[in-house]
Amino acid sequence: MRVTLGIAVSLIVAVAGLFAFSHRDTPPLGPSQIPVENMNLTSITQTAAGLVTAGELGHILVSNDQGNSWNKATLSHQRHALITRLHFKDERNGLAIGHEGWILKTTDGGRNWDEVAFNPGGEPLLSVNRLPSGVWMAIGAFGQALMSSDDGQSWAEMPPPNGTDWHLNALLPSEDHRTWLIVGEAGTLFRSLDGGDTWESIPEFYNGSFYGGAHLGDDTWVVYGMRGNIFRSDDNGTSWASVGGQLNASLFTHRVLDNGDILLGGQGGVLMISEDRGQNFRFLHKSGRMTLTDMARLPSGQLLMSSDSGLMPALSVDQLKQSAGA
Repeated sequence: MRVTLGIAVSLIVAVAGLFAFSHRDTPPLGPSQIPVENMNLTSITQTAAGLVTAGELGHILVSNDQGNSWNKATLSHQRHALITRLHFKDERNGLAIGHEGWILKTTDGGRNWDEVAFNPGGEPLLSVNRLPSGVWMAIGAFGQALMSSDDGQSWAEMPPPNGTDWHLNALLPSEDHRTWLIVGEAGTLFRSLDGGDTWESIPEFYNGSFYGGAHLGDDTWVVYGMRGNIFRSDDNGTSWASVGGQLNASLFTHRVLDNGDILLGGQGGVLMISEDRGQNFRFLHKSGRMTLTDMARLPSGQLLMSSDSGLMPALSVDQLKQSAGA
């Protein structure tokens, strides 16, 4: 009886082994989905690779079908730090900056990135641009300022304008790149009239933070920030007049349209539009609790917008106006 039982057990084990190691067709896994609909995305732009967006946990994503699907870019180092801004000098060459002084460089439109700087425990970088001299300049929290004279390959600290320690939020060029503005915390505004070589402080005219701005041609600028405050200058940044502030939502991003109109976006998915070169702004759109962070124009003319709650569905300006009853 024991012999019979032992043979039976041995047969069961043998059959189980044959089954375990036999060839079987495995059903394919479902496609991996990147949750762009609910990620914190801080920047979006169009390059030779397609659409590139970036944000939380150091993710950089690329789409070659106008935002219908996304793939992760390849990074030489993944630090899982928030990426705050993408900036491209042309369709292929650009930088990504973020928290802890993180800087990445791409030469293929954003598919692949090489780390060129990282400072564990360092302050966030918030804006980066390439000056007419060819020097890259990055600015950030507590007056942090970095420069690179070898096209972004290596970076060194530089003195902040006037020794400021306020947060520096945006580095803004004029169309001809001769006049530059730096806007920041507590009404901070610096101006350079020589392509970023030297900086002067503009006397304070607002004690809240500025988050961005735009040159609208000639000597006209707008800057915007906390609590919907918008200011306009007609003398290349020397003096400023309020053209906003009735909106109880901060403004963080903008897009100048082909016809010269300017869109401003911010908290609560708020969009404002000016159709008279920044003299007046009116409410255009609102969408929930998300905060708009950037805007990219698709070949269709529609706008794709990033936010701290993912990507908004692409909309045309006409659709936005219709939603506002314009």
